Amino acid sequence: MSDDNTVHADLRTSFGKGFARRLRAEGKIPAVIYGHGTEPVHVALPGHQVSLIIRRANALLDLDIEGKSQLALVKDVQKDPVRQIIEHIDLLVVKKGEKVSIDLPVVLVGESFAGTIANLDATTLAVEAEATHIPEHVEVSVEGLEEGAHITAADVKLPKGVSLVADPETLVVAISVPAVAAEEAPAEEAAAEEAPAEEAAAE
Repeated sequence: MSDDNTVHADLRTSFGKGFARRLRAEGKIPAVIYGHGTEPVHVALPGHQVSLIIRRANALLDLDIEGKSQLALVKDVQKDPVRQIIEHIDLLVVKKGEKVSIDLPVVLVGESFAGTIANLDATTLAVEAEATHIPEHVEVSVEGLEEGAHITAADVKLPKGVSLVADPETLVVAISVPAVAAEEAPAEEAAAEEAPAEEAAAE
C-alpha cells in the first residue's frame, strides 16, 4: 500500500454535533472504526489528506492510532447536502488477505456502433475482493456493439482475484438507437420515396 494512504488518527472521547463542528473547524473529520467484533473506536482524521484519498471508491486507509497500525476500509461518507463538506466517515476494520464485499464503479470503454448509444443501467457491481487489492473500477467494453446488444453482470470480465456477488443476470449495459434518430429515419425514407414521384410528375 502507498505511504500516501497512511493516516494519523487521533482518538476522541468527546461527541455531539458541537464537538464535531469544532473538529471540522480545525480541519479534521470525525470518524468511527468498527468490525471484527471490536468495540467502535471514535477518531479524528486529517481533513485535507483524507478528502484526497476518498476520491477513490472503496479507499483503504492504513491508520496510525497511537503508534498502532490498523487497516480500515471506507464504508460510508456522510456529506452536508448543500455545502458538500464531509461531516463523518464510517470505517470498517479489515485484515490483510481478508476478502470484503464492495461495490465497484463500472466504467465504459470503446465506442458502440455508429448511431447507437450505450445506456449504463448499473453504475456499480457488487463483488468480493481482497481488502488490500481492491481495483478502482471494472471496465466494460462496448466497442462495435450494435442496437439490441446487452451486457449482463455475468458477461463482465472481472480483474484477477475479484469474484461476482451481484445477480449474474443484472443488466449492466444496453445498446440502443436514440429516440430522435429512430424517428428521423422513417421520415428520411418517406422523403426519398416522394422525391422520384414528384420528378416523374414534373416530366
